[in-house]
Amino acid sequence: MSLPAAPPSSQQSDLPRRDRRRTVLVVAGAVVAGLAALYLVAVALSSSGVPRGTSVLGVDIGGQSREQAIATLTSTVGATAARPITVDAADTSLDLSPGDAGLTFDAAATVDASADSRWNPWSLARHLLGTVSVDPVVVTDDAALRTQIDQVADGVDVKPVEPTLAVTGATPKLTKGKPGRALDRDAAAAAVRRAFLASRSGPVRLPVTDLAPAVSATAAQQVVEQVARPALAAPVTVRADTATATLSPAQLAAALSFVVRDGALVPELDGSALHAAIAGDLAGVETGGNEATFTIVKGKPQVVPSKVGKGVADADLAAAVLTVLPQPAPRTATVAVTTREPALSTEVAKTLGVKEKLSSFTQNFPYAAYRVKNIGQAAQYMDGTLVMPGAVYSMNDTIKERTVANGYTEGFVIGEGGIFREDLGGGVSTATTANWTAAFYAGMERVNVQAHSIWISRYRPGLEATVAWGSFDMQWRNNSPTAVFIQASITNTSVTVTLWGTKSYDRIEAVSGPRTSVVPFKKVYSQAPDCMAQGGVEGFTIVVDRVFVRGGAVVQREPITTKYAPSPTVICGEKPDKNAPPDPTASPSPGATGVTPVPAPSPSA
Repeated sequence: MSLPAAPPSSQQSDLPRRDRRRTVLVVAGAVVAGLAALYLVAVALSSSGVPRGTSVLGVDIGGQSREQAIATLTSTVGATAARPITVDAADTSLDLSPGDAGLTFDAAATVDASADSRWNPWSLARHLLGTVSVDPVVVTDDAALRTQIDQVADGVDVKPVEPTLAVTGATPKLTKGKPGRALDRDAAAAAVRRAFLASRSGPVRLPVTDLAPAVSATAAQQVVEQVARPALAAPVTVRADTATATLSPAQLAAALSFVVRDGALVPELDGSALHAAIAGDLAGVETGGNEATFTIVKGKPQVVPSKVGKGVADADLAAAVLTVLPQPAPRTATVAVTTREPALSTEVAKTLGVKEKLSSFTQNFPYAAYRVKNIGQAAQYMDGTLVMPGAVYSMNDTIKERTVANGYTEGFVIGEGGIFREDLGGGVSTATTANWTAAFYAGMERVNVQAHSIWISRYRPGLEATVAWGSFDMQWRNNSPTAVFIQASITNTSVTVTLWGTKSYDRIEAVSGPRTSVVPFKKVYSQAPDCMAQGGVEGFTIVVDRVFVRGGAVVQREPITTKYAPSPTVICGEKPDKNAPPDPTASPSPGATGVTPVPAPSPSA
């Protein structure tokens, strides 16, 4: 009987499996060894410079030494980096210099970044199989880029215009607002960064955001219908203690204005204008005070103290009337009688820096009764005027409209074509010249200064000024940190204007250039009943330099150019016939002989 075969031992059954494992390990080891060898070969091939197959923005630098690759990128990508970046935003277009914008291509860092990839197996594999593109290294100065973007924004940004509501007579007039715009600075900076080394076929468009006015057109119209019209529909009765006064719609309109506040168009009332309108009716319950001012004692300014008065305060009056304006008629505003604080107190006046003479100028003029009256009236209005720091002085506002009610009479002014005529206020330009010349030597900022259309011989050319009510003004700004006090006085042949404050310069000089572009004058014959003979004056152009001196050195020069038109010779009478034979018995004619006629007694604005 045969016995079954014994099962194979575990040692015998494991032999084939171990062989298989050994085979796999051998093969895997061979593969790893091969890859390692390949890796070492690739590293060896690239160890002397940039790995083969490397490019930057399409520029091949593979296989080049570090120095060669830097030179290649500098001459190619570097040239691209130097191109100006043209940007468009709204209606503004300009070129940005990459360097000024803080954008720099770093060729050396780019090459180093490409060489570092030789130790990355995956990068090496890609180098062996094809081209690898390396990103350029760009250094950005964010502060410089922001500065350039801000400069672009200066030409792009437009603030929205809020609607305005003005009252003319008793009629509210609404002017619509306008949208504005603003450069999106962050998005613009990002767009410039992207465009730096990119291929560009045209300007880089920068994003601009539309800005709407805070007050919509609908909201503004509602204010007209619901606030402005009802406010002016009826008078307002004002009661203050035992006094009663009435503000007419016209007086309310003169004091009413509208301002944008917290996104809304809101009404405001000028309390001083309201008080002036009813001051006569309030006289029984008020006692006067006065503002602080200045007086000159022995060549030094001194403060004249203010005085508190009793009466209706401007702010209280405005608040009380404003409260009842939305109400239907009849409307009554009750206001308390308290104190009327001076607009300028003694304490404030002492801090204004009015302590020394800034300048003084005297303008002479030939005596004439109308000149003394008109120039004297202007000087009276000017005297005692205080111009606060930053404020603009207006000659027209100061000396008021030239009317009989304001103290003026008729005198000679320059008319059309440089021919003199009579009008109210003739001569006030002499006071204007004295004022501006004093302001010139005090260093005040020139805002709106217009010379006479023709040159008048008593004035220094290019250093004089004139005014015309309703046409043009003489204005200067107090650009000093302290207030300026104006003193004015007159004699029968001169007017003097002195400015007091704190000096900013050692001295200010006027240096006149030569007369250029000389234009000859013409001869005019007139048979008009009111004809006034006058001598002719050439026209010319002149430049006067205002020279500012501080610490013994010139710190500023301001050229002021003035162009004068010629003024004709005016001969009263018929123009002589050139073909007529001379009359031997006739007296010499100024027109016929060329003798300059005697002008009317120094007519002048």
